[in-house]
Amino acid sequence: MRLDKFLKVSRLIKRRTVANEACDAGRVTVNGKPAKASVNVKVGDVIEIMFGTRNVKVEVLDIQDTSKKEEAKELFRYL
Repeated sequence: MRLDKFLKVSRLIKRRTVANEACDAGRVTVNGKPAKASVNVKVGDVIEIMFGTRNVKVEVLDIQDTSKKEEAKELFRYL
């Protein structure tokens, strides 16, 4: 699954366009490397997002095309 879509489905970022902009600005890394929005994400990858002064680091546990709000928290684990 594409990185921008995963960020939206998992609700780490609310909109896909915002996820695209964060990737283009270099604020998202996958496994320690700067990532574009088109990078394929798989189970076990570590994603780090820089939100201004706060960093969020998560591990991908599951990948789904869609998810409800309650199920979205099961797609990743905070590190």
